[in-house]
Amino acid sequence: MCHDNDAMHLVELIRRQVERLIRSERGQGMVEYALILVLIAVVVIAVLIVLGNQVQNVFCNISGAMGQ
Repeated sequence: MCHDNDAMHLVELIRRQVERLIRSERGQGMVEYALILVLIAVVVIAVLIVLGNQVQNVFCNISGAMGQ
C-alpha cells in the first residue's frame, strides 16, 4: 500500500512540473512576441525620423491631388 501512495505522489509531482513548464513556455512565447513588436516599432520610428520630411511631402502631395 505504501508503494502505491509513493507512485501516486511521484505522478502528481511530475504532472505539476509539466504544468509549470507549459505555463513558462507560454509566457516565454508572449515575451518573444512582445520583443518582436518592440523591435518593429523601433525600426518604424527610426525610419520615420530619417525619412520624416519625405513622408510628409508625399502625404501633402496626395492630399493636394485629392483637392483638400
